[in-house]
Amino acid sequence: MWKRRNFLQSIAALTVAARSRQLPAVTAESVISRPIPSTGERIPVIGMGSWLTFDCADDRHALGIRTKVLGEFFTRGGALIDSSPMYGTSQQTIGHCLTALERPPGLFSAAKVWTRGRWLGERQMKKSARLWGITGFDLMQVHNMVDVKTHLETLREWKAASRVKYVGVTMSHRSLDEKELENLMRTGVLDFVQFTYNILNRQTEKRLLPLALERGIAVIANRPFQHSLLFDRVRGVPLPEWAAEFDCVNWAQFFLKFIVSHRAVTCAIPATSKVDHMIENMGAVVGRMPDPLMRKRMIRFYTRL
Repeated sequence: MWKRRNFLQSIAALTVAARSRQLPAVTAESVISRPIPSTGERIPVIGMGSWLTFDCADDRHALGIRTKVLGEFFTRGGALIDSSPMYGTSQQTIGHCLTALERPPGLFSAAKVWTRGRWLGERQMKKSARLWGITGFDLMQVHNMVDVKTHLETLREWKAASRVKYVGVTMSHRSLDEKELENLMRTGVLDFVQFTYNILNRQTEKRLLPLALERGIAVIANRPFQHSLLFDRVRGVPLPEWAAEFDCVNWAQFFLKFIVSHRAVTCAIPATSKVDHMIENMGAVVGRMPDPLMRKRMIRFYTRL
């Protein structure tokens, strides 16, 4: 399968103008953030996923690389890290990296409960906190809405007791009926929803994203690169010159800025195990964003490839 590294090495990915252009420096003021509607707290628009990429807690060499990846994430303005008990040893890896980095103060921790029953759910969430090496999570999500009624009842109690700050649910691409998620979004108990959204997979623009705006719910966009499919499609294709108009210098930023420029999206969570890819990804957290007309231009360009 064609990977991002391969095509970046095989083409002159930037125009002369883009190469000579310096992106804005990353400072606390320059990092683009969005408010969480239920509280107004702001988080950077680019976060970090950990599915597959951080499942390496038994590999010392890999742990060292993941620590560098996470270090770049925080250095470049990142905050939200998302994981799940479903993701193998990713939570243990995250805990190792956070310890090695001496607990970066900007962390926004987001985990999931993925089991059935109240007792098992509570035990799982407590174990996740121990693996991360933290006392509690900023956001706890019901993974793929498994036993969602039971876990949301528990999480409402935990939130009232300040054991968790925000409550959410997640939906994997095509894994569940969107109608079920819509019904939950109308209940008023959710601070966050998480689902797939990217330039190729835009079906959530029809109902879920508008509903999130209407109901005041934060949106985390997962699978921002549709695994590697988005990069496969631009193999050998140079970045269009007009991408410089929204401070975009690589395809990763092109895809990410498309996502987070949608006004309903709070944060996108690309996952990577490579330092250079993290640096590319985090370039999307600064600079100008595409406006609605530019977003249409991006869609036209990509869909014609």
